[in-house]
Amino acid sequence: MIMKPLLFILITTFYIAYFAKQILLKKRGIVTNRLAKGQKPRKTAMIETGLLLITYGMAIFQYASLFLERYLLPLKLPASLRWLGIVLAFIGVLFFILAITTMRDSWRAGIDESQKTAMVTRGIYSISRNPAFVGFDLLYIGSALAMPGVLIFVLALAGVLFMHLQILEEEVYLPRIFGDEYAEYQKRTPRYFLFF
Repeated sequence: MIMKPLLFILITTFYIAYFAKQILLKKRGIVTNRLAKGQKPRKTAMIETGLLLITYGMAIFQYASLFLERYLLPLKLPASLRWLGIVLAFIGVLFFILAITTMRDSWRAGIDESQKTAMVTRGIYSISRNPAFVGFDLLYIGSALAMPGVLIFVLALAGVLFMHLQILEEEVYLPRIFGDEYAEYQKRTPRYFLFF
């Protein structure tokens, strides 16, 4: 079946882009993964720790669902929904790659007030304040639809929830850093995409 190789390519492309960006920035002295690191308010640290665990857990389950689906409480879904999952995963990969490319040296995961970055509002950030999170969400939902199983659905939903909580935390932090410029950006650009 062509669906599994397609999903494998999409998932692998996503994670190669994720880790390649981290490595490239690290070579320039920029540490991008700030999730659950440093002194943070307890709530922020808990959300970031949960997000970190879910992110790595989801990567494992995405690959496991491709090779061990019969052991992971599989669900039966119509082929149309499974193909929708492939399309959503593709759009998610595209969103994510555009996001990290557009951010250049300002891309970070997690809140770190000691690192100063530029505010990016061009490109894909002109239609979404959080396109990297949208990319993750679409990849997670797409993977769960394309290779459906109880465990991957639970992790996908947990991932979407924790990413939303992380966005809410960042929306407290970013106005302190960027002031009125961020407030104006919030007014004209949706949190996710279109009207959301």
